[in-house]
Amino acid sequence: MFTRKAKEKKIKSPRFQTFRDAYSVTKTVKPWIPFALLGIFLVTWIVGITIGTFLGHPFYFGFIFLPLSFLTTLLFFTRQAGTAAYSSIEGQIGAGASVLMAIRKGWTTTPAVAVTRNQDMVHRSVGRAGIVLTGEGSHGINQLLIDERKKTERFTPGVPISVVIVGDEKGQVPLRKLQKHLQKLPKKLTAHQMREVRVRLKAVGGLSMPIPKGPMPTRAPKVR
Repeated sequence: MFTRKAKEKKIKSPRFQTFRDAYSVTKTVKPWIPFALLGIFLVTWIVGITIGTFLGHPFYFGFIFLPLSFLTTLLFFTRQAGTAAYSSIEGQIGAGASVLMAIRKGWTTTPAVAVTRNQDMVHRSVGRAGIVLTGEGSHGINQLLIDERKKTERFTPGVPISVVIVGDEKGQVPLRKLQKHLQKLPKKLTAHQMREVRVRLKAVGGLSMPIPKGPMPTRAPKVR
């Protein structure tokens, strides 16, 4: 019995640690978050009790709205934590790689397959959509992407290759939308073809580089 409880504790601790890290990052970027969470919880609960009072069942509705208040607060926090995670690494070297590597399903990313002295860099991702070369850096990133595309085509002839530049200018993909952009790309390879491409590119590898640390959302938050 003691062993089973110890195992359950170990299983739950990583989730709690992730939640605590997310809260820490969110509070650093958005210091008002504790008050907002408390306010949303109380307002939702009070609305439920008020409705119950008008209907003659305040305690019943208060009980019903208690978990609803927790859920509403959690949904709000999840969204704020997502935007805060992006804000905390935006502008850092390797931020794009950090976001790409946080995609757990369907994609594998090799960071910094090409880097210049100006810290322009290209990351290579492989998924059912083919190969995606993601560049981040200054205006010199365009030439770096062209060179890396030619190099990649030599190793994987006939495989679809897409090019993405991280940024907020026209034609670029903002960091916070990068995951969603890749996940929306049409599937062009079978699972078997995708594995073959990964094997071919495995020997090419990448460079050693620092990746910004911190909790990253595995799914890009919805942005209005």
